[in-house]
Amino acid sequence: MARSGLSRLLRRDRANDGRSDVDTARIAGTMAQLHHRGKATLRDRLHRVRLSLGLAAQAGLAAGLSWVAAHELLGNPQPVFAPISAVGTLAVSVGQRFRRTVELILGVGVGVFVGDLLIYFLGTGPWQLGLVVTSAIVLTVFAGGSVAIVIQAAATAVLIVTLSPSVEDLELPRFIDAIVGGSIALLVTAILLPLNPLRVLNRAARPALDLLAEQLDVAAEGLRERDREKIQNALDRLRDNKEELATFTEAIEGAKETALLSPARWHRRSELTHYAEAADPIDRAMRNSGTLIRRAVTLVEDDEPVPEPMPDALRHLAESVRLLQKEFAQGEEPEQARERSLRAVSEAGRAYGDGVGFSGSVVVAQVRTTASDLLVASGISQEEANRLVRRSFGELDRPGAPAGPEPAVRRPTAPPVG
Repeated sequence: MARSGLSRLLRRDRANDGRSDVDTARIAGTMAQLHHRGKATLRDRLHRVRLSLGLAAQAGLAAGLSWVAAHELLGNPQPVFAPISAVGTLAVSVGQRFRRTVELILGVGVGVFVGDLLIYFLGTGPWQLGLVVTSAIVLTVFAGGSVAIVIQAAATAVLIVTLSPSVEDLELPRFIDAIVGGSIALLVTAILLPLNPLRVLNRAARPALDLLAEQLDVAAEGLRERDREKIQNALDRLRDNKEELATFTEAIEGAKETALLSPARWHRRSELTHYAEAADPIDRAMRNSGTLIRRAVTLVEDDEPVPEPMPDALRHLAESVRLLQKEFAQGEEPEQARERSLRAVSEAGRAYGDGVGFSGSVVVAQVRTTASDLLVASGISQEEANRLVRRSFGELDRPGAPAGPEPAVRRPTAPPVG
């Protein structure tokens, strides 16, 4: 009995040791993941700070100059609204500052008109304030004004009602301050402190392109290992790309505006045109890559074959994205990115020739489509990109298959149920 009890105790200890080892490994893995996430978050925040440094400097300079212009040149003893208008013009609508300045002035005009009119007939007080703000918003919405005009009209109406009893002749200085602030903001943007549009674009494009390349790499690794969770994680991360794409699109608009307004940046217009034309195909490439990775998840779930060239095709797509970013940043013709995109198509053709299932054929098709998007982003026309993709996919020497543009391949199996 003693030996039996001792044996059970030893087995229990060994089992506990095993569970302890598993728990230790799990905890260590979790801590490593948290450490990596913390580093990534800090890196993302520093990247956002770098992106905003130029805008912060422009806003600070515009605020100071607008105060000087309104106070010293126009004699306004308290030019509070001029710096506010300047900062609002710069910070709220990157890429639309002309429109923002006009909206600012229109909104102020509506607010002054409604505020003065109702104060003349109703006086001032809490309920008058509510009525003035409501009237200003309803009037601007009825006239088809934008959100910026509505906000300015309501804010100006509040200032007119609350400050008119203690500050005389507030309306004209408020209107002039709006013009001064918006004009100074445009002056800073165009002449005094114009940003380098290509540098802004390169920084803004990096998160979107890095995201696409990294998730294609993760999906390729998941396909090679037949790891469904890894591929699913890549899909989830790629779907959450709205912030990166919005930053990229806004940066393109801002860079185009800078090149239009600033004489010092006019020589960058042709390079900016390439970037602007690349925005839509990059967006399509991200969407098509999402479809590609989603079908890769189904491929693993249905236990379809994964030919060796298939993960390689995804790796080449990821490298093509990285090369596209690098060559754009250096102002070079993206020849290497194009070559790598076509190599991805070639590997996809080899995978198709080796034999794929239903979802595998969709993955192959999406590799072709994504590669075509990247070629268009590199500056090639859609027709030329399609021709190059078809040639790279079809003209391959596969073992057991005749050479030529229409190689004999094993057709995909019937689609699985569900």
